[in-house]
Amino acid sequence: MTDLSTRRPAAPAGARPPRLHYAWVVAGVALVVLLGSAGFRSAPGLMMDALNAEFGWSHATIGSAVSVNLTLYGLTAPFAAALMDRFGIRLIVVSALLTIATGAGLTVLMTESWQLILCWGVLVGLGSGSMAGAFATTVTGRWFQARQGLVTGVLTAAGAAGNLVFMPVLAALVEHQGWRTAVVVVSLAATVVAVPVLLLMRERPADVGLLPYGATEQPPEPVTDGSALARSLRVLREAARSRAFWLLAGSFAICGATTAGLVGTHFIPAAHDHGMPVTTGASLLALVGVFDVAGTIASGWFTDRFDSRRLLVVYYGLRGLSLLFLPQLFGHSLQPPILAFVIFYGLDWVATVPPTVALCRRHFGADAPIVFGWVLAAHQIGAAVVAGLAGVVRDRFGDYDLAWYAAGGLCAVAVVLCLALRGGARTGGAPVAPAA
Repeated sequence: MTDLSTRRPAAPAGARPPRLHYAWVVAGVALVVLLGSAGFRSAPGLMMDALNAEFGWSHATIGSAVSVNLTLYGLTAPFAAALMDRFGIRLIVVSALLTIATGAGLTVLMTESWQLILCWGVLVGLGSGSMAGAFATTVTGRWFQARQGLVTGVLTAAGAAGNLVFMPVLAALVEHQGWRTAVVVVSLAATVVAVPVLLLMRERPADVGLLPYGATEQPPEPVTDGSALARSLRVLREAARSRAFWLLAGSFAICGATTAGLVGTHFIPAAHDHGMPVTTGASLLALVGVFDVAGTIASGWFTDRFDSRRLLVVYYGLRGLSLLFLPQLFGHSLQPPILAFVIFYGLDWVATVPPTVALCRRHFGADAPIVFGWVLAAHQIGAAVVAGLAGVVRDRFGDYDLAWYAAGGLCAVAVVLCLALRGGARTGGAPVAPAA
């Protein structure tokens, strides 16, 4: 029996669509949320040296808090997707933003490393995980039938743009005002971002009397009965029978290891090891975000037109090459070689997301948001493992060189996994119409 609160009015037959489809308003709100969530996650890498200086915590200890954050970020995603289906996008996203605000705000009071793990690892990890890639996949799946790849690319690129907006500001705050001021800014920003969600977010096109963008008929009524936990685990159980799921999860785990886990967490302290100021390292990482915006939007456009599997092979191959060269490119100041890396690597940073989402839709149909949530969980577990291990490498050997070379080798493994993907038979849900 369907919960009365989840019933949606049908779009009126023959109604003239508005000049601006409300799907673009919802996508704009989602973009703002994802912009902010990227900035919230960027703070630990900026604070690593400051926390080491004040508390004497090692890179490995601080990296462990990042590992917990990244793990929970990933493991929360599939359950968040099911909770959004059950209770609505707006409630889940606002709750997540307030959780982030609480976790970031409480770090100003910490005196022990376990408190960093609790506040930034657990609370911020749970909150940011509820707004992970499954959120973008849910929005695009509900509101768009046409241009799904492009919109997924734009929303994914919002994460990179969030780094662009937040990282230089937070780095300057850490350097000139202290890390506590920076985390207070993060807490306030998470609270402010909740406002447009409350005012403008709508659950489905039928709520405003519309069809999804590009659709010609009303999609089936969603099934929201039962436990979100049970549904998430059922979808995982069914998807795990598919070879495609393990190939996608494995390659995306390597994606997380070679982006958020290694570069996102350790690029700034690695640059600082070579005499580069923290603010300069943060600006370079933000510049990665600038080029990632272009690369990810282009990847979304390519995904609507080309074989997603081949796109992934190209992306992972190019990423691996860039990471193998990185140890020779660091210096105490900005030089053309490190700028070349930033541009080349930036274009590839999360360009993998649109084709991975498309492959989830191709293989898993209507369950794709939850399946992608589990694939994203693998991404974040890969990121978490490498975030911790790279800190251990730095503490043991005094530099990050071994971590960069190992990451390049992992990208070669990802290429092999993507080449092994075959077919596109949908399982575990109703087919999803391809993007126009």
